[in-house]
Amino acid sequence: MRYLSGTHISRRAMLKGAGAAIGLPLLDAMIPAGRAYASTATGKAADKTRLVCIEQVHGAAGCNSWGASQNLWSPADTGRNFDLSPSSLRPLEPFRKYLTIVSDTDSRSADAHAPAEIGGDHFRTSAVFLTQARPKQTQGSDVRVGTSLDQLYVQRFGQDTPIPSLQLSIENVDQAGGCAYGYACVYTDTISWASPTQPLPMIRDPRAVFEQLFGAGGTPEQRAERLTTDRSILDWVMGEMSSLRRELDPSDVFRLDQYAQNIRELEQRISRIEAQNTSGEERQIPEAPAGVPDSFEEHVKLMFDLQVLAFLSDTTRVFSFKIGRDASPRTYPESGVDRPFHASSHHGGREDRVKAFAKINEYHVSMVPYFLERLQAATEGDGNLLDKTMVVYGSAMADGNLHNHARCPLFLVGGANGALEGEQHIRARSGTPMANVMLSLLHKLGANDIEKFGDSTGHFAF
Repeated sequence: MRYLSGTHISRRAMLKGAGAAIGLPLLDAMIPAGRAYASTATGKAADKTRLVCIEQVHGAAGCNSWGASQNLWSPADTGRNFDLSPSSLRPLEPFRKYLTIVSDTDSRSADAHAPAEIGGDHFRTSAVFLTQARPKQTQGSDVRVGTSLDQLYVQRFGQDTPIPSLQLSIENVDQAGGCAYGYACVYTDTISWASPTQPLPMIRDPRAVFEQLFGAGGTPEQRAERLTTDRSILDWVMGEMSSLRRELDPSDVFRLDQYAQNIRELEQRISRIEAQNTSGEERQIPEAPAGVPDSFEEHVKLMFDLQVLAFLSDTTRVFSFKIGRDASPRTYPESGVDRPFHASSHHGGREDRVKAFAKINEYHVSMVPYFLERLQAATEGDGNLLDKTMVVYGSAMADGNLHNHARCPLFLVGGANGALEGEQHIRARSGTPMANVMLSLLHKLGANDIEKFGDSTGHFAF
């Protein structure tokens, strides 16, 4: 690849080497001379909203009747003057101007509608979260639910990126066949459905995500050599990077160098984790791939950093992220609670245990500000990535103790290119489907042709 001084670089230009291909961040050299950024095809593409959908499994303590009275999830006040201090959403206070809390919507498609379905909530809820459609009860391959929100967005606006979307997870989600209560494991293994019958696999290993984003190209042997010789992916493209730097102005050089440094640091973090996990020392999660940290927090932050770099290079604009697994026995001692997650969600309505589960919910939410900080620090064109991103965070389960799906937890954060006003708490009318919210989000994302989503009954007013 050759760059000529005075010509503009394609937004899809890449740095390539044997077994490596790295997309570039948005550079001034990609904007045709004499034209305003926003008026160019490059500017219009870069300003398309990024979408991140995060599932918090098994509801929230604040959706229990006593927890709701204590505002352990939803603030007491609606409108702009809400108080987050009693709630598990307290870590989001620094980003309240980007925050929209939607309380009391239902995900009734996850309910049991027949005696044979009773007890299968764990195996319906994840499938319902982004589809708001009813899963077919089957343990075979004839699964059916609905096309998920993220994939409806991809079908309309994600086909011009190298990777239309990526699906990430923190816990093991690669079971096969039937799980329990007559449901296939795939219903709880993923939250993304490309069609009602096409579930998308989720990636748990940060190394695998890194390789998809930056390791494509060359032969399998070349990629294997790069890994076995412990050379950075940047070493393989350094010649082209050096040539490119000579053609750029100082501001673009700084932007390119900062981007390269972030890639190198992330690659080094993954390599250190792999070295630690293959050292022979006892692991907390021995079944996990070598690239998966034992630390939940480190794992989540790695996945968030990968998403930011993918957005910067416009490799993809859509992620779904499953941060837990229903019925998980994992513990989160950093939350101040030593009891396993699933057992904590079954608190029996006891006030002390409801409070303990709220601490775990707060710990999970506390991961999100790290992502928001990284997005806000990432400049692109006339703004930053936080202003251009919509994050949807929630669950299709409400009270995990009762396995019900009424008054589920849900919040939105990010500027979404002006589509979300932010700094508001909206309490839905009783019986409002969460599908109404998601239908309106699809419209805010530009998919105005969609008239119904899941079990929606109408639009939701923000």
